[in-house]
Amino acid sequence: MDLSEWSNFDLGTRLVSYDEDDVMLYALAVGAQAGDLPLIFERDLRVLPTFALPLGLWVADAASAAGAFEPAAALHAEQGLRSFRALPGSGQFEVTGRISQVRDTGRSAILDITAESEFFAATYSVILPGQGGFSKGSAVAQKAPSEDRPVGTARAIGPVALSERAAVLYRLTGDKHLIHVDPKAARDAGFARPLLHGLCTLGTTALAIARDLTAAPWELSELEARFTAPVYPGQALSISSWATGGGSGRSTFGFDASVEDSDVLTRGRISFS
Repeated sequence: MDLSEWSNFDLGTRLVSYDEDDVMLYALAVGAQAGDLPLIFERDLRVLPTFALPLGLWVADAASAAGAFEPAAALHAEQGLRSFRALPGSGQFEVTGRISQVRDTGRSAILDITAESEFFAATYSVILPGQGGFSKGSAVAQKAPSEDRPVGTARAIGPVALSERAAVLYRLTGDKHLIHVDPKAARDAGFARPLLHGLCTLGTTALAIARDLTAAPWELSELEARFTAPVYPGQALSISSWATGGGSGRSTFGFDASVEDSDVLTRGRISFS
């Protein structure tokens, strides 16, 4: 199939299930502390909306298995999340997957792979370097860029220390790719050592921003960011956030994150209900 023909490709529906231990493990993996009782104690447990991201990650594997891309030739470039209502503390529900659009940047192709349920919609954007130029002037959808620099004064958050165990802990939420645990696999892929999951970096950043704003982290309603460089366990995130306004009763902020002067998250946007 031509790349443009993958747009709106149906990836099927799966039943996802989890329990309270999974919810608490995820919260700990993205930086919850012992004092964050609503996130790590089963009594009155609250679920971080970013827990939806590992629940929906199967759609990227399904797109690859269908033949849309080869994992070795792809990078996780962007991530989006919309939370419709609170995830239950445990249970099971259906998640439907599709390749929602294919973008042609000229040099590269980007597949937007979406997981949808009654609770959330998450879009995993996968970039295929060197595979652009396929649209030949046809109307292939282009995603509007987010504002990636602050309009007003940015707040500095951090440094947020990442545990040396961050990757081996986060992989227990479901993403067990070898480059996050096996030094040889990481080196073979071009990395100095096992690296942290991008979704862990994003979840950690979202929680840190909520904490800085004294916002309830379980009230996150929208999140998006672009991944621009690898992060390694043991490093520290320096985060900047800035108010951008927001309507419909939401507070919306832009953000970015860096480690050791290297930008790792850009064009970030986060909203709380």
